Amino acid sequence: MFSGSYVALITPFRHGSVDEAALRAMVNWQIEQGTQGLIPMGTTGESPTVTQAEHEQVIRIVLEETAGRIPVIAGAGSNNPLESVHYAQVAQNLGANAILCVAGYYNRPSQEGLYQHFYYLHEHTNIPIIIYNIPPRAVVDIKADTMARLAQLPRVVGVKDATGDLTRICQERQLIQKPFSYLSGDDMTALAYNASGGNGCISVTANIAPKLCAQFQTACLAGNYREALVIHEKLVPLHQALFREPNPSGPKYAASLLGLCTEELRLPLVPLSEAVKVEIRRCLEGLELL
Repeated sequence: MFSGSYVALITPFRHGSVDEAALRAMVNWQIEQGTQGLIPMGTTGESPTVTQAEHEQVIRIVLEETAGRIPVIAGAGSNNPLESVHYAQVAQNLGANAILCVAGYYNRPSQEGLYQHFYYLHEHTNIPIIIYNIPPRAVVDIKADTMARLAQLPRVVGVKDATGDLTRICQERQLIQKPFSYLSGDDMTALAYNASGGNGCISVTANIAPKLCAQFQTACLAGNYREALVIHEKLVPLHQALFREPNPSGPKYAASLLGLCTEELRLPLVPLSEAVKVEIRRCLEGLELL
């Protein structure tokens, strides 16, 4: 099972290309700070706007630099199952520990269509699959009974839950009859999610405050929710500030302040407003990260 603090890695760019040196340094910094797993080429990594070659380049670099020290779950999501299978096979061949795959956005498939999408992916790969359920962006919601049906497939091993419904994990835990990784997809509600049986979080904030995020998840896993709440409340202003404008504009800017990479984004994402930049800087100073 996958558990703890996993970072949904931003993809550093410089002059329109992937900044390989920054990415390699970022991977090592994350591991040194205590992050327990890496997620390259998720949507926070701007996967919708990189080329196929860049997608594969980022996965390769992260796996090379990680060198087996912590798990790597490679993004392989698409509303086209053929494309998802391609990225899954690339990740599998490069040695990723699992893949993260979002539901079929825009197509708006039925529950049966969602099942068949992931079933097709499962049958054409040989790597563990984490299903990413994010109705606000994918438009469709993988209902609890559909998730339980998918969990019957041997290599569907977990969920990244960004439904915004804190009852969902309770429903799924009643229906899924095997060890399963329940990972929050929302930093702000990760404490409540873990208290309901979650195993960790695929975090955006961990791009910027990986040590605190790892300490938070370690406290949760130990059942020390009093300590976890203290850390959570320290992080709340940063969680809020990073999402004032479309992700990953916030973490890209914060990372630039930390000297990790430039704040360069791919259109249609644009740089932050000055007001949000000021807010993020204050948050980093308040956490003594600057």
